[in-house]
Amino acid sequence: MSWSARQYTKFEDERNRPIRDLLAQIRTDKVATAVDIGCGPGNSTELLQARFPDAAVTGMDSSADMIEAARARMPGIAFEVADIAAWRGPGPFDVILANAVLQWLPDHEVLFPGLVAKLAPGGSLAVQMPDNLDEPAHRLMREIAADGPWAGKLAKAANARAPRHEADWYYRVLRESVGALDIWRTTYHHPLAGGAAAVVEWFKGSGLRPFIDPLDEAERAAFLARYQEAVARAYPAHPDGTVLLPFPRLFIVATR
Repeated sequence: MSWSARQYTKFEDERNRPIRDLLAQIRTDKVATAVDIGCGPGNSTELLQARFPDAAVTGMDSSADMIEAARARMPGIAFEVADIAAWRGPGPFDVILANAVLQWLPDHEVLFPGLVAKLAPGGSLAVQMPDNLDEPAHRLMREIAADGPWAGKLAKAANARAPRHEADWYYRVLRESVGALDIWRTTYHHPLAGGAAAVVEWFKGSGLRPFIDPLDEAERAAFLARYQEAVARAYPAHPDGTVLLPFPRLFIVATR
């Protein structure tokens, strides 16, 4: 699956708000080492460094395009192209930030405790994951993928994200390995100028990737046209053309 730093940062202000909210709930200010796993184009790393200005911060992402953008943004930070699932970071870390990335990885019952094990005593794993698979925007992706000439190519697209778990599931997985555990869910309502087209542009940087990457240029254009028409019906624009996009997110701060 390909990722575009330019596409992702089109809505950077909106994407940054949950990162700030997550970082604000890390209770310790004594952070010497911090790592941003799935750092994207570096916007989350920038906020991590601002939250802990004295920490030695590093970043990693599986996308070379994202890492190139991150290095240009923060040339003083060590960024590397790496796969979180195979990450052998030495640690221990005082903070591991995982913003909008772990939903793409499987086996959370192994992944999450493994990340906690890389923390120093008193260190925190701070996670934010979109929790929007039941929202119309995602439901429409799956429906259009299954009902068109591209159905064969997109048969596995809906499974690109890891199985969805509720907050109680993460509590049960993590509670024995941490000293403190904070889990909450927030629905943001993002006003997007530009109507349904703006909603499509938003998801072209994230949730639409598994659905449009396998398609050729003509198929992609047809898929996105149908998707935008369906989005316009599901998210009626206000008189000024603004669409209010509800976006639920799940947050976890697990402190060792």
